[in-house]
Amino acid sequence: MSRTDQYPRHLRRIDPAQNMRRFYLLALQPTLFGGASVVRTWGRIGTSGQTMMETFDQPAAADNAFDLLERRKRRRGYQDADCSSGD
Repeated sequence: MSRTDQYPRHLRRIDPAQNMRRFYLLALQPTLFGGASVVRTWGRIGTSGQTMMETFDQPAAADNAFDLLERRKRRRGYQDADCSSGD
C-alpha cells in the first residue's frame, strides 16, 4: 500500500532545559513519472526551516526511506506534534 494518500508526519522535540524547540516534517509526494519524493522540512519552531527533497524511481523505495527517517527522529526524542508537551 502506498503512503502517498496518508497525511504528512509533523514531529516536534521540545526540551526547555537545553533551550531546544525543533520541528521535523516528513511528507511523500508522487512524481510525474510514477515515482515518489520524500520531502522533509526541519528547523527551530517559529522559523520556516530548511527543506530537502529526495526523489525515488519506485514508490516502495520512498516508503522505506520515509519509515527510516521517521524511526531515526523518534529515537532522537521527536514526538507527534499533537502529543508533545511544552507549548
